[in-house]
Amino acid sequence: MSPDGGLVVDANLEIPRSELSFRASRAGGPGGQHVNTSSTRVELLWNVERSRALDSDQRARLCEKLAARIDGEGNVRVVASANRSQLRNREEAETRLATLVRRALMVPKARRKTRPTKGSVEARLRAKKEHSRRKQNRRFQGDD
Repeated sequence: MSPDGGLVVDANLEIPRSELSFRASRAGGPGGQHVNTSSTRVELLWNVERSRALDSDQRARLCEKLAARIDGEGNVRVVASANRSQLRNREEAETRLATLVRRALMVPKARRKTRPTKGSVEARLRAKKEHSRRKQNRRFQGDD
């Protein structure tokens, strides 16, 4: 969280709180009578397609990477219900969303092609010749 109220994803991206939508519902699981009366499960929705925090490249990358998590309206949904406190579940949902977006925006380092070393090529060829020689020795040799 930042002082002005946005959800900090990384140094380059901060999602305004006005774009986050929270919904609370009753959580399942243990908790006795408390679970039947309190709405502690938190569902966090963030619309990727309409967000002002993203530039076009970031939006395209998120839509590609999070395609399985984006619904028909362009919302990413994160649910948290591990805690018995709505506030803690809300904080956990925000943390999960920030982590999800940060990972999706991470651009993998391009692989640089490398050639095998001279020693490794020689070792491979030596091993092939040895293997060939071994098989050659196993063949039937009809001297009789």
